[in-house]
This record gives sequence, C-alpha cells and structure tokens, in this order.
Amino acid sequence: WAPLIPPGRVLDLACGSGRHCRLLLARGHEVVAVDREPFSLPGVRFVGADLEDGSPWPLSGERFQGIVVTNYLHRPLFPLLERSLSPGGVLIYETFMQGNERYGRPSNPAFLLEPGELWRAFAGLHVIAFEQGRVLEPKLAMIQRLCAVQA
Repeated sequence: WAPLIPPGRVLDLACGSGRHCRLLLARGHEVVAVDREPFSLPGVRFVGADLEDGSPWPLSGERFQGIVVTNYLHRPLFPLLERSLSPGGVLIYETFMQGNERYGRPSNPAFLLEPGELWRAFAGLHVIAFEQGRVLEPKLAMIQRLCAVQA
C-alpha cells in the first residue's frame, strides 16, 4: 500500500534494520525512523526512543503523510499515531494476531492483536483495506494488516 502515501514525510515506527526506510526513500519520501536500537541510513532522520518506558512521545507536534508500523505492537501508541497523521495521510500497520502462538514468536498474548483489533483501534480513520488471518510468507504466521487514511 506504499503507493497510496502522499509525497512528503513518512514515519517508520520501530524501524528495526530499516527495510521499510529504504523502500520509502526509494519512493522519494522524507523518512523519519524511530527505534530504541541505533540505526543509520543516509537520508533518514533517526530518533532513538524506547516507546514503552513511559517517556513522552518523541515526535510531539510532528505530522506525517504516512506512518508505517510492522511487527510491533504497543497499544498505548494507537491514539498518538492517529493524531500524528496529516489530513490525507496514510497509516499502514501490520503485526501479529492471536493464533500466532501456534507458529512461534511472538506468542505472548500481550503482543498479539485480537480479531479485528486494528480496525476498531483506528475507527476514526477511513479504512482502505483490512486483512487478517494466516500468511505463508515471509514465514507462517497469523497477522492483521490495515491501510487507513486520515480525513
């Protein structure tokens, strides 16, 4: 769903090794990456933050044309993500859901979405696409995917 993101600034939240940063840069976006582990990629503004330690949101007041979150779940961030989208901005979110414990990690229920949870969590956005269920690639897993736009 990356082609749906309007030109401009895009946030890659919990960026890990930066695979989505590279994709977003190649699409011409200005990329801001957040993770607790240091990360460096030319052209990417990295913000080091532990998003779960109770510290303030490190991007307060900043707005993005796109936000990408994959393989990461910290429910208290849901309202912040919605508020951080510019009008017309696109949220792309994919992570594991209940049932994934059959296939490996994560298996802790605290890190697994309930059925339909992303749809409900971002009910204030216009949902373009929502998927949930078993996937075979890149590994066997139970996931949810959401693509939604800020009005």
